[in-house]
Amino acid sequence: MTDPTPLDVAHAAMEAEPTDDKARLSFFERLGDCELFLLLTEEAKNENISPELFEVADGKFVLAFDREERLAQFVGQPAPYAALSGRILAMMLAGQGIGLGLNLEVAPSSILIPSEALAWLQQTLEHVPDEVEARVDAFTPPAGLPDHLITSLDTKLSTAQGLATTAYLVGVTYPGGGQGHLLGFVGAIEDAQGALAKAASEALTFSGVDAGAMDVGFFDAGDPVTAKLETVGLKFDLPQVQTSEMARPAPGRDPDKPPRLK
Repeated sequence: MTDPTPLDVAHAAMEAEPTDDKARLSFFERLGDCELFLLLTEEAKNENISPELFEVADGKFVLAFDREERLAQFVGQPAPYAALSGRILAMMLAGQGIGLGLNLEVAPSSILIPSEALAWLQQTLEHVPDEVEARVDAFTPPAGLPDHLITSLDTKLSTAQGLATTAYLVGVTYPGGGQGHLLGFVGAIEDAQGALAKAASEALTFSGVDAGAMDVGFFDAGDPVTAKLETVGLKFDLPQVQTSEMARPAPGRDPDKPPRLK
């Protein structure tokens, strides 16, 4: 028996506690973040893909799997596929009334996800946090945030390869006595700041935590604030790019250019 995937684990937790909103949100977070292998009718041509469509009593569905071998096991022979993230797949199917058959018949996370749920996921992932500027009076160690939010942040940031050096979660006190938390990114690439802020916002959303519980800031390594973050903050090390070689992305790998359905 192969090791369970993150989707298997999240699906099992959701099935075990069907009334637990946090478990359901965690499953959809994993679905949005993970790489999926979408079954096609033919090999992808440039940015155009043609998914296999299956029609059942509950509607039309495309089929995707979170491991290549699971797709091969389901089909039983070599088959064309496109590798893309769950968020891109939700974006691609938005408004078309098409659901997702995930890991059907080949994994414990086998499930039919209706088009309405994919539309909700796509809308949730499209949310962009507001930009604000505020002066901070004091930085303190983080306190009072649920463990599942910390886990969600750690998982999100582990995929942000090369976008920043580190991040620190701290408690903050604002002028007038207001208190909250701040996730401070150090050494972030300027063009990646929006994506990092969005990842932090998603961690809050899928953890069921009020969006006002955490702000996001960006700092240079030599910024005096960075030294304060290092002193009291919970540190997250972001993975760094190991090679300068860049390959041409396959269809579905670029979030700004999702593949087009044929």
